[in-house]
Amino acid sequence: MKRILITGAAGFLGSHLCDRFIKENFYVIAMDNLITGDLKNIEHLFKHKNFEFCHHDVSKFVHVSGDLDYILHFASPASPIDYLKIPIRTLKVGSLGTHNLLGLAKEKGARILIASTSEVYGDPLVHPQTEDYYGNVNTIGPRGVYDEAKRFQESITMAYHTCHGLQTRIARIFNTYGPRMRLNDGRVVPAFIGQALRGEDLTVFGEGLQTRSFCYVDDLIEGIYRLLFSDYVYPVNIGNPDEITIKDFAEEIIKLTGTDQKVIYKPLPVNDPLQRQPDISRAREILDWEPKMGREEGMKNTLDYFKSLSEEELYKSEHRDFS
Repeated sequence: MKRILITGAAGFLGSHLCDRFIKENFYVIAMDNLITGDLKNIEHLFKHKNFEFCHHDVSKFVHVSGDLDYILHFASPASPIDYLKIPIRTLKVGSLGTHNLLGLAKEKGARILIASTSEVYGDPLVHPQTEDYYGNVNTIGPRGVYDEAKRFQESITMAYHTCHGLQTRIARIFNTYGPRMRLNDGRVVPAFIGQALRGEDLTVFGEGLQTRSFCYVDDLIEGIYRLLFSDYVYPVNIGNPDEITIKDFAEEIIKLTGTDQKVIYKPLPVNDPLQRQPDISRAREILDWEPKMGREEGMKNTLDYFKSLSEEELYKSEHRDFS
């Protein structure tokens, strides 16, 4: 039985990856420090014979007993609410954490896939974004702690591949949504759905003309799975190229939820990307992958998940202990 380590395993994407690899008959070692993750996302796996959980911060030395075949490095704050509160920890998990896991992969002879992000493109001057675009990032801006952590992560991963012959894979993940997102984490999908369900007006920043491209989580996980087992070592965009303005998306959510809130406008945050759309030609060619789930069906699934939450969860603010 193949053994895989998944970091950030109690988070949104990490928990879905745990499900997928358990389903594929892997032995899954799930690692998370629970700063932004939640055990409820993986508690259904605790009794599974091929699953174990390790409470650990990958920014510190990482030890795994026995053989290890694969590593998926998904440990990192991904929400602006989180990484603006813990900027140094965000930089550490992208640098020290990645270094530790690359060292572990080298020691074990394991293949490692790191979760990069479309944020490496910054506020892009090229549209749609291809993997060959170097980006437009403000290194000292408020978003720089996340953007630069991921850019360094890609650089050190390629250095380990070049210098040590390590089997590495790099996924550049675009906006993803679906069940198990944190309702109040500041990202646009849970923010809009949460506001609609609570009867609040939907908050749009700027004029709402900035664009995003939303990929359903099941499609994203399939892309990650195919990339891990491919022979391609350079970055690959994984996302849905179906682009929509934030203003139009807010209207879609109001229609989906059957509510009658207004859309209100607030100033655009510093360095907030104005356009975000992946060019997935490389994923189509190399992985034979493209998203299958349409936004209407995917958002309905996501809405059903949020409707299942308790009233306490729906109304609670996002106060997490980052001490």
